[in-house]
Amino acid sequence: MRRGTAAPDHATHEAPTPRRVAVVTGAARGVGAALAHALAARGLAVALLGRELETLEAVARELPVPTCSLEVDVTDEPALRGAADCVRERLGPASVVVANAGIAAAGPFAHTAAALWNRVIAVNLAGSAATARVFLPHLLATRGHFLQVASTASFGSAPMMSAYCASKAGAESFAQALRNEVAPVGVTVGIAYLHWTGTGMIEDLDGNPVLRALRAHQPAFAGRVHPPEQVAAWLVRGIARRAPTVYAPPWLRFLQPLRPVFPYAVSYVSRRALARLAPAELAREAGVLGPGGRADWGAEDRSPAPPVTPPHT
Repeated sequence: MRRGTAAPDHATHEAPTPRRVAVVTGAARGVGAALAHALAARGLAVALLGRELETLEAVARELPVPTCSLEVDVTDEPALRGAADCVRERLGPASVVVANAGIAAAGPFAHTAAALWNRVIAVNLAGSAATARVFLPHLLATRGHFLQVASTASFGSAPMMSAYCASKAGAESFAQALRNEVAPVGVTVGIAYLHWTGTGMIEDLDGNPVLRALRAHQPAFAGRVHPPEQVAAWLVRGIARRAPTVYAPPWLRFLQPLRPVFPYAVSYVSRRALARLAPAELAREAGVLGPGGRADWGAEDRSPAPPVTPPHT
């Protein structure tokens, strides 16, 4: 497993006056990159964390605010702690932290490599917890807001997506527990529920038999794929209100009372879809999804690396 290290952004800009600072993990593309733009539009300095430094820096160059780009693996807590120190030194303590980094794998559990299945859990769940842990001192100092990006995958777990669904359900539960722990000290925690979002993670949406079947059995409005920019706008409005829940799209809020029936509906639809496929065809579906997931899983260097000491200015 590759261990990322915090890497300096040589294009970091100095803020003329103190301003609020936001940290976004998984900021190289998709919702993370769109969220960096949306937060910058509201005047926040932005620290972009992720596995692809060149892509992070390209996003940062488009932002009209002080930025800091750091290459770091959210599952490597020492390196992540070094990144948190870098953010504090370069931009100041974070008042908004968004745990957005995530990867997904599709395919039958029996045909998914254990290392890949575990990696999805590590990034999406343990990585979110590590992000909260290392940035909590920032949020305590600023009485800030932590946003956990979850998914409607936690509403009803789809077969062929066991690691992703388990990780997002776990991330939701983690954020709910954390919310109650830090509320007395002035830190707020939000959970964002994302539905079909047009990122690389669903680039082969119509090629996945279960996802294709689930989407086909939803009403037309529910199967709509929303662009990352629209999703980011919803999330930023929730952050501004320090909302405990953010729904993307907003109509998802009306489904919360119906969550007990979703596992049964998903089971009914998915079993019918899987029954039409031969075992060999199912086995071919196993693998990591999207360019972000491939960048993480395909990293050549999976050996541990020491944390980087933040530069002194």
